[in-house]
Amino acid sequence: MPIDFLAERNRYTYASRSADSSWFNAVSSLVAPHGKTLLDIGCGGGIYLQAWRQLGAKRVIGVDFSEQMVRTALERTREMGDAWVLAGRATSVPLPTGTVDIVFTRALIHHLSDHDFPIFLAEAHRLLAPGGVCIIQGRTFDDVTCPASPTHIRGFLFEAFPKLLQVEEARRRGSREVKEGLLGAGFANVGALSFWEVRREYEDVAELAQDLRGRVGRSILHELTDEELQYLVEYITARLAGRQHIVERNRWTLWHARKPTSARMVA
Repeated sequence: MPIDFLAERNRYTYASRSADSSWFNAVSSLVAPHGKTLLDIGCGGGIYLQAWRQLGAKRVIGVDFSEQMVRTALERTREMGDAWVLAGRATSVPLPTGTVDIVFTRALIHHLSDHDFPIFLAEAHRLLAPGGVCIIQGRTFDDVTCPASPTHIRGFLFEAFPKLLQVEEARRRGSREVKEGLLGAGFANVGALSFWEVRREYEDVAELAQDLRGRVGRSILHELTDEELQYLVEYITARLAGRQHIVERNRWTLWHARKPTSARMVA
């Protein structure tokens, strides 16, 4: 069954790592956040609130619908200063109009229904100041179905359980759909780029297997029964037998757009 983001047991599912240099390089090519106010919609455990602060954002605000995730993000950002975490939904963020310079979201849009997706885009447009930047990090079906390899672990999931391809195909949005949605919400200068983000490094296969058994950071693993998950762990362990220092990467798409203004645009 799908992951329950409201459950206490999943509180740290998206809080146990830090953003990688590959992510920093990708987003830095799109926006200069120094001195800006950043809003992360669907912030989870606050991993990317920390990352945006490292990039120079003056104020970071996280919003998540899960009370458990909000609690975790508050813990993670407690010592940061000028960091706020609020309970709210992607379609109804409890902030005034035009109060942020950058709206960011990661791994959110595949959780939104066809009804809620355009409402979310309109909400992002509302929240941005004129000239503000919207960055959506997500994965298309092509992104998630890259061939399996020692670096692309997700590919092994589909080798072991082809039925998961149907799950992915049903929930992933195409790049054209996202671009058209941004344009329809009133954004301009819409574009997209793909990049490989390092998810995590493992000392060996045993450490990877432990991570998989915990269903940490991969919501699709919640589609498997305990027995199926054990089979998957054995399958991947056999495919990667004897490997040391495994660097897991996932391919992502970054969609980016600006809220039009006659004033000087955000850098």
